[in-house]
Amino acid sequence: MPAHGPVRDDGVGVLVLSGSSGRIEDERCRVLAREGMAALSIRWFGGLGQPPGICEVPLETFAPAIELLRAGGARRIGVLGVSKGAEAALHLSVLLPGIDAVVALSPTSVTWANVGPGLDGRTRPHRSSWTWRGDPLPFVPLDDAWAPTPARPTDAPVAVRGWYERSRRTFADRVDAATIAVEKAAAELVLVAGGDDAMWPSLPFAEELAARRRTAGLPVRMISGPDAGHRPRFPGESPAPPSASFLYGGSPAADAALGAEAWPHVLDALRGGRRSGA
Repeated sequence: MPAHGPVRDDGVGVLVLSGSSGRIEDERCRVLAREGMAALSIRWFGGLGQPPGICEVPLETFAPAIELLRAGGARRIGVLGVSKGAEAALHLSVLLPGIDAVVALSPTSVTWANVGPGLDGRTRPHRSSWTWRGDPLPFVPLDDAWAPTPARPTDAPVAVRGWYERSRRTFADRVDAATIAVEKAAAELVLVAGGDDAMWPSLPFAEELAARRRTAGLPVRMISGPDAGHRPRFPGESPAPPSASFLYGGSPAADAALGAEAWPHVLDALRGGRRSGA
């Protein structure tokens, strides 16, 4: 559970969540710590007593880390997550009191089925990625009839964006119940998404989230880049490494450009500024 940086006078503490890689976001914590924030990243699946995959992960898992930041002197709490970590962060903004800001990188607007096995070691039947107070959250299943087009060698990295797009159409009757109710969140919200995301359609998802906030008369900041992919990078972060399994879209230059454009909005929201949404 690496933490970086003491809490300064501005009293900002940030919980930093990875996506389905499950890694501890040590570098991202260091970048935030250089801005004077206390930043903490935790393992939230795959650890002792945790589901080995993102399958019915209790959202209460994140509460002790937030309390640790508060115990260290943080008076303002932010949660910054990417991909599935952004999905968790958005849910926390709705369900967990006392979160002041959420930064969702490459977000989704709905709860999805599990990625990997649950505590029972099984990946099927599909189950929710998350639970709250012991109950699984409504979710959109994945359509197992999907296959990449065009077909690729079995050892080649694959873009799975089409899987999520098809699954949303196949299970359209599940979407409303699975939609993340960001219009109920008191936290400031920053959405960062790339138009070339090859993992899932994060830019349309971000636009849906922003529309829900605006319809409710709530502030939101949305920063997008048409050429960026699934892994925007902030100033001071290394380029994301390539994957042997998945295509993420974008390019190192486009991902860095999106992160640089978003960075002042991210810092401002975490510190409690109130710039108008884009």
